[in-house]
Amino acid sequence: MNSQESADAKLDEALERTGARDPREFYREQLKALRESDTTAYEEAVTYYRETLITSIAQGAADPLPAWTAYGLRLAELAHSGRAVAIDTTGRSKAYDAFEANALVLHLPDEKRARALLVQLPPQPSRAQRATYAWLVAGRNKLSEADGA
Repeated sequence: MNSQESADAKLDEALERTGARDPREFYREQLKALRESDTTAYEEAVTYYRETLITSIAQGAADPLPAWTAYGLRLAELAHSGRAVAIDTTGRSKAYDAFEANALVLHLPDEKRARALLVQLPPQPSRAQRATYAWLVAGRNKLSEADGA
């Protein structure tokens, strides 16, 4: 088994064990946007993915879920300068400082008109977390029925 396969297997096991959401889909979208907007930043993100993220998970040096969240933060910071926040189940925010499985993690760009970037979505987002996501990431000002309104 190569490093990529080993890292993928460890992430899949962590997702299965915890019920966490697979971050790869929305990170792919962020990576695609980065490739279109800043090729240097895109190359940096790909290098980090290959040389740090996959290697550290495959070798057992990093827990897959926090490592992928760190990668998501890196992607967001490469796209826009800003700050990361963790939103708890009550809707309270704090500066992101460590992985928490039930936190909604967003990157808030310094640029006023840029939307927040999703870094981590908890397995079962609370109503407050869904509302925060709808407002800051999706740009909606009210919850839809799909959001559990």
